[in-house]
Amino acid sequence: MIYCERTDISLIFLSLEDWDHIWRRNQFVTAALARRHPQMKILFVGIPRHGPNLLRKLRFGELFSSATSTIPELPNVTFTRPLRLGKDSTESGHRYNQKLYRKHIAKWAARLGMNRPLLWINPHEAYHVPEHLPHAGVVYDITDDWTTLSQKELDRQRTIEADRRLCQCANQVIVCSQKLYELKAPMVAEGRLHLIPNGVDAEHYAAVGLPGDVPANLAALPKPIFGYTGTIHPDRVDPELLLALSRVIKGSIALVGPSHLTVPLHQQLNAADNIHILPAVPYAQIPNVMRGFDVCITPHKMTPFTESLNPIKLWEYLAAGKPIVSTDVAGFRDYPQHVRIARTAADFAQALTAAWEETKAPDAADKIAARQAEARRHSWDARVDQIETVMQKAVS
Repeated sequence: MIYCERTDISLIFLSLEDWDHIWRRNQFVTAALARRHPQMKILFVGIPRHGPNLLRKLRFGELFSSATSTIPELPNVTFTRPLRLGKDSTESGHRYNQKLYRKHIAKWAARLGMNRPLLWINPHEAYHVPEHLPHAGVVYDITDDWTTLSQKELDRQRTIEADRRLCQCANQVIVCSQKLYELKAPMVAEGRLHLIPNGVDAEHYAAVGLPGDVPANLAALPKPIFGYTGTIHPDRVDPELLLALSRVIKGSIALVGPSHLTVPLHQQLNAADNIHILPAVPYAQIPNVMRGFDVCITPHKMTPFTESLNPIKLWEYLAAGKPIVSTDVAGFRDYPQHVRIARTAADFAQALTAAWEETKAPDAADKIAARQAEARRHSWDARVDQIETVMQKAVS
């Protein structure tokens, strides 16, 4: 009998993201567990609110509210956001914020009647929580090599130490990519490390190839449309590559997702007539966006950070059936039969042309079907089966 089948089950899911309309690994896993086990109480802890920023912006309602709610479609999931008041740049402020984080979690765990919950930890910053909160076990889920992210040296050293401590103290550790598995293996006790990649709800994308709605701001762009969905972050997306492509391609490059680009970078990309940075859309509408793409692209930088990823967009692009062009990054390179890989801007441009021509080729439908069949082999349902096995080990 798996842990989730116990009637007294409760799970505290410490997340790197809030529960919003842009779904990532944390939401997919939590939603799957909540639906499978409606008796299971889940406290989903999002990004702490930054008190000083809220004061500066006069957002008093958000500052003084409990920032806690139930997810309407998942009544057994409670979403909450702790409050951060100290200056993280100082040790005293950093420790004070940790204390506030723990107190907030403990308060809501008590209100929900959670007795020794399983702790699922995604943010390495939460390494201190297991030391202070009674629990049945700890699962540490690593989705990126945050030690290689661009950040201040103080933050990098804190990241390295927090990651090390969690790798050593967690009952079970999950990583989503082969690179992360290789990096963490020396720090995790034998038998406690598990590679579970991201997945996809292939049926969600089944209608991409059928006639239907396309967002107006996308439909208005000159074709062909080379589209990207996901976080537009300078540690992921390669602005120089995009600008080089914009000078040689015909058609439009559409980047759809939350943008974390600096203002100068954003302005530089927007200045190119055929690069279009479009707002993020809810997960429910992503198939409509992909319907408007002619080719799906992943113009990621080739760095140690991106090498640690297992991009969800790989599975979503495959499920959409569209031709795919990517830089030579982890995940995408593993499927050369479905993805055109390019290391230079010139190669990328040539691959875009070939991918666009493929859409008009006699065997286009066969290639669409092959990509969709591959996606169905990587379902979230299958991933969560693996995750539940790890959860059982964490409390054994």
